[in-house]
Amino acid sequence: MSSPSERYAAANAAASHPETARFAATQAFDLDPFQVEGCHALERGHSALVAAPTGAGKTIIGEFAIHLAMQTPSDKAFYTTPMKALSNQKFRELVEVYGAENVGLLTGDTNINGNARIVVMTTEVLRNMIYAGSAALKDLRYVVMDEVHYLADRFRGAVWEEVIIHLPPSVRLVSLSATVSNAEEFGDWLDTVRGDTEVIVSEIRPVPLEQHVLVRNDLLPLFDDRAGVATATVNQELMRIRSFTGSRYDSNRRAQSYNSARQSGGRQSPRPERGGRRPVRAANAQRIERMDRPDVIQLLERTNLLPAIFFIFSRVGCDAAVQQVRRSGIRLTSAEERREIREYVEEHTRTLQDEDLGVLGYFEWVENLERGVASHHAGLLPAFKEVVEELFRRKLVKVVFATETLALGINMPARTVVLEKMEKFNGEARVAITSGEYTQLTGRAGRRGIDVEGHAVVQWTEGMDPQAVAALASRRTYPLNSSFRPTYNMAVNLIDMFGRPRARQVLESSFAQFQADRAVVGLARQVREAEESLEGYVKAMTCERGDFFDYAGIRRELSDLEKKHRQDSHAPRVARDKRMKKIQSLRTRMQRHGCHGCPDREAHARWAERYWKLKRQTDRTRKQIESRTGTVARVFDRVVEVLAALDYVSGTGDDVALTDAGRTMRRIYGERDLLVAESLRQGLWDGLDAPSLAAMACCLVYEPRRDEANSGERGLPRGAFRAAYEKTTTLWSELDDLDQNHSLPGSEPLAAGLAGAMHAWARGALLDRVLIDADMAAGDFVRWAKQTIDLLDQLSIVAEDLTLARTARQALDGVRRGIVAYSAM
Repeated sequence: MSSPSERYAAANAAASHPETARFAATQAFDLDPFQVEGCHALERGHSALVAAPTGAGKTIIGEFAIHLAMQTPSDKAFYTTPMKALSNQKFRELVEVYGAENVGLLTGDTNINGNARIVVMTTEVLRNMIYAGSAALKDLRYVVMDEVHYLADRFRGAVWEEVIIHLPPSVRLVSLSATVSNAEEFGDWLDTVRGDTEVIVSEIRPVPLEQHVLVRNDLLPLFDDRAGVATATVNQELMRIRSFTGSRYDSNRRAQSYNSARQSGGRQSPRPERGGRRPVRAANAQRIERMDRPDVIQLLERTNLLPAIFFIFSRVGCDAAVQQVRRSGIRLTSAEERREIREYVEEHTRTLQDEDLGVLGYFEWVENLERGVASHHAGLLPAFKEVVEELFRRKLVKVVFATETLALGINMPARTVVLEKMEKFNGEARVAITSGEYTQLTGRAGRRGIDVEGHAVVQWTEGMDPQAVAALASRRTYPLNSSFRPTYNMAVNLIDMFGRPRARQVLESSFAQFQADRAVVGLARQVREAEESLEGYVKAMTCERGDFFDYAGIRRELSDLEKKHRQDSHAPRVARDKRMKKIQSLRTRMQRHGCHGCPDREAHARWAERYWKLKRQTDRTRKQIESRTGTVARVFDRVVEVLAALDYVSGTGDDVALTDAGRTMRRIYGERDLLVAESLRQGLWDGLDAPSLAAMACCLVYEPRRDEANSGERGLPRGAFRAAYEKTTTLWSELDDLDQNHSLPGSEPLAAGLAGAMHAWARGALLDRVLIDADMAAGDFVRWAKQTIDLLDQLSIVAEDLTLARTARQALDGVRRGIVAYSAM
């Protein structure tokens, strides 16, 4: 029961923030202090940055912004997410609250009720709306940017900064982020560019997270101190297991002490019932056998630690894990649950064509779901992933084997998260997961209102260092660094909106420049301190007998030359003789110098060495400052120079304007904006039929995996496509050279690996043939097909050749069919 003073404070807060109180009364849980603080900030008319752990309930503050918008007759609220799957999920949630008539969805390939007062969209869609001056921005009052830490993504992060910079000043921004170590710095930038931004940071998980290490069939606590990770020490038992002892350990004794500790808190122990005494030795004494996955699942089931997500950093590994569990005969569901699963799956996949079901492995997938087991990764058909997510949320699927993509914001909490390994393959090598990745992955454990605590289980592997695991578990934060860089599309839009001088100022307000300038402040301080030291060194080496600065220079030159002479003993005789002559000359100059006879010569020389060493460091620091100051604007200037060379802008200096070609480029978005614009202007794709244009668009968006072999021209569509592809590739090479000549990074060559399959699909080929040609999973094909659709949609709008525009629309319709159309929600 609360005290009178607490009740008085709560009454005062409710009186001063009535909308927060009204909103809080509709929620299933009492709002946490950070949620109340965020809602109060919005009710005061401010923007807010909210940084909190995964599962802490950040989205409540975003939902409050929507609530505020709906209290007026006309205000709008946009909710942006980095992924279409997240947008789909949030759309469904908001429809349940506000009704289908008030909620829209825009994700590039989906347009549902786009003029609604509440619209959920991907961040790219909002960026495009801003640049296009969309009428939908009228009456926009709030924008919620979920997962705003995507701003650090090196491929897509710039979009977040573009939106933040260009949103109308009247729009209040709600930025929701994972816990980052520089939230205050990011908040300072938001306050600079948006004004009145309050920073709310919470380190508290609403559901505490218990950390375990699974050694054979023992779940051992990672920390000795159960009170809190921040001050906890590593479990010494794990350290003993790692060390070379070769001795047995009494698992029963330890299990009993561990169980009593857990049971004292009224919770069920995760200690398995079977096992007894088992010898566990160090790696060089006796190998510690790992439990098979079916045994791990049974252990978690017995100890009431399901549902669980097993993170496996490989798609193949996820699917293999499901098969392994299937072969073991494990069934985690009751007859009633199996009936419910089948009914749900049939309801949500009924529009799939019968001939595609076998190709997609549908029947085996359903059987695995009925066992309570599934995989979740990017290669899975999006519709299948959505079914897995919903069945897991309903506690019908008990175990999911997933890649790390599942950790990126999907609302799919578990009681337990299992990490089988602490490293993953990044495309080039096996690397250890970072503290940020560990936090994201284990953040899925613990369901608010359901679980007293969440559980993170790391499976023991040979060579594991418990202290390294503890360090990952202890560090909850990671820095948010900008990945912003000007693009051609961005440049023409900025010039059109503001003119070149103002465009440079806008870019200088980016978070990238803000961080660079902050770094410059520190570097400049180092230079100032170094200059003071250099002045002191100059005084210390002042000599009454002459210019010691000059003397020290001769001495340094001589020392360097003598060192080179010793090292270069195999040089031609003529060169060595010439060098030796130079050395003799320097020796003579040094010996005749007035400072050479000074009794304090060596003391002066030591100060001179310190001077030159510090001066070299200071010169390097000055170069760093020069390279950072105005970095973004300088890149913008180079981009404008390329645009001018290609006649996308006309004029000189600050007085530049868009040409007709530049106005076309304003509506071309993507990594290859300049290549697409130039190809259209030169008519390289005129005369292509719809399947060939679809294949060409696919070549422009497709990015092969690092380990994918270059297929060359094998499998390329024949006829007009090949000539168009060759011309487009030649154009890419010319534009890449132009980029390089202007000190810009350029782009990767076109990738034709999927062209044949996309051509066949657009012609109406069956799914089984297309997936064989593509040599990829259905989910991957759908993803690239959607990106192809997005580019074709742009071509149908911007192409001045009406025939090409019609062909692009026909190609779009040819690609958007079957599983691609079904996956578009």
